[in-house]
Amino acid sequence: MPRTRTATISRAPSSTRGSKKARKPARSAGKSGRRGGQIVDMPAGRTSADDRAQFGSASDYAYAALREAIVARRFPPGRRMREIELAEWLGVSRTPTRHALSRLEIEGLLTLRPRDGLIVSALDSTATEELYEMRAAIEGAAAAMAARHASARDIATLTDLVDREADVAKNASARFQHNLTFHQALYTAAHNRFLIKSLNALHDVIALLGPTTLGVEGRFRDACREHQRIVRAIAARDEQGAAVEASGHVLKALSIRKAMLGLAARDEENSEPAPAAPAMQGKESRR
Repeated sequence: MPRTRTATISRAPSSTRGSKKARKPARSAGKSGRRGGQIVDMPAGRTSADDRAQFGSASDYAYAALREAIVARRFPPGRRMREIELAEWLGVSRTPTRHALSRLEIEGLLTLRPRDGLIVSALDSTATEELYEMRAAIEGAAAAMAARHASARDIATLTDLVDREADVAKNASARFQHNLTFHQALYTAAHNRFLIKSLNALHDVIALLGPTTLGVEGRFRDACREHQRIVRAIAARDEQGAAVEASGHVLKALSIRKAMLGLAARDEENSEPAPAAPAMQGKESRR
């Protein structure tokens, strides 16, 4: 009789059969990404973007979470943004992560660098000046629009914020938050949704520069006076005066920022390692 060939069916090990690989949690404190066997540190803790139910898609969630981490400098300037690691950190697939990275690159928060890929943008002195000049132009337009469109309630809000500036805590963080609230109220008073989006994007990129200029001695006091002049012009419906005051306010901040960057550059230069000491002394010395 002819032999009957029987097919052999290979089965998966019982430990994995009938179950799917569980998705890793969205993120956990101190989580690290892994690529090519190398562990890469990722930011720990949660952010306001962690409530994924508030987003319409995984791409929107990934964009919001990454944007918040960059603006808060949890991903510092110059850091490589690898798609695989970020997708694991976010707990989403690579496609929405890629879309989020593309949006952040368009907005200027990420830069494509040869051989390294996408990195968190690091602004040089030229880019910093261009950024502040653009903000001065748009902020002036916002103040002019506020002088034209602001309601009585808008003006009352701005006036109240100016009146309360003397009571703001004397630390850079509190001053920064109050200043941000004032400018957001100014943008709201302009009643132009497209202008608000543009200014908010510029503020995000400015956050890449590091510490606020309001921490410099005397700057907050001067900024408060500048705020007062802006609000007086808006209340008087003086569009040109409001634009001039608001633009000047931003350009004053630019001059201080340039001084801060100059000091930072000198500090970095002074902190470079000195030549190695003789072997008998053991360790390198630093200036």
